[in-house]
Amino acid sequence: MDTRKLKYFLAVVDHGGFNRAAEHLLIAQPSLSQTIAGLERELGVPLFHRIGRRAVLSEAGKELVGPARLVMRDLDAAQSAVQALRGIRSGRLDIITMPSPGIEPLTSMIASFTRAHPSVRLNVSAAFTPEEVIESVRNGSSEIGLAGSATPVRVPGVQVLELERQPLILIVNPHADTFAAGTAIRREDLAGHRLIASQRGSLMRWLVDDALARGVAAEIVVEVAHRTSILPLVLAGVGHAVMPFSWAPTARKSGLRTLLIEPVAHLEVAVLSRKEDLTPAAKAFLDVAGEHTEGAR
Repeated sequence: MDTRKLKYFLAVVDHGGFNRAAEHLLIAQPSLSQTIAGLERELGVPLFHRIGRRAVLSEAGKELVGPARLVMRDLDAAQSAVQALRGIRSGRLDIITMPSPGIEPLTSMIASFTRAHPSVRLNVSAAFTPEEVIESVRNGSSEIGLAGSATPVRVPGVQVLELERQPLILIVNPHADTFAAGTAIRREDLAGHRLIASQRGSLMRWLVDDALARGVAAEIVVEVAHRTSILPLVLAGVGHAVMPFSWAPTARKSGLRTLLIEPVAHLEVAVLSRKEDLTPAAKAFLDVAGEHTEGAR
């Protein structure tokens, strides 16, 4: 088995079929099919079920995805290590992040990283739960992950660096700002207000649901999966939004008022990585993360 076959196999997985994978790889589709067939013969099992024009992973194929990604990642690490000795500062770093940490602290860390390593290309993908971040780091799809949760992240076999604690704030609808002057409100002060809420499972939604369960007569008017929609909805006067503090600078630049919600709940933000065999780019990013942690203390 050679790495080219694993690369082709992962291309079919990532692009959802042979045609798109062949286009991405810039090879003919029959050549790709022959390569995958050769890999299946070597392993003695089918990796895909061909259903019409679709290619669906078999059970054996599903088992191969994780190890194949780790092999390709380790190969990248070896190549990058050799290039680093030659003074070459290029390569690619795959990062996965949840939405709020993806605003901050990721923006500040990427700014610092790219100033020091301008030739490294960063690829940032999205996750909506800590479990998605953990799985992506574990299976090698990403080298670096940023997760936020109600409690500190603890993952066996994964290196976790706690970055910061972000308090939850209320981004105030300017068309319904009846709150008293000051910088903070109580949860009971949400009574009578219309709220834009994240989907269930997030800390922000937990705070809203907890307030409702305690008898606070607020109303969820919109439930939003894509958090990029939240600030425009607040600006449009749809409702207030409960968000982590990472959103405060952008909200204020948009002319929106923000208020700390007491008693304070925190989003615990951490950066995750494998414990070994990281590329030089990933190690350098962890150095930047460590500097951010020191600066946040």
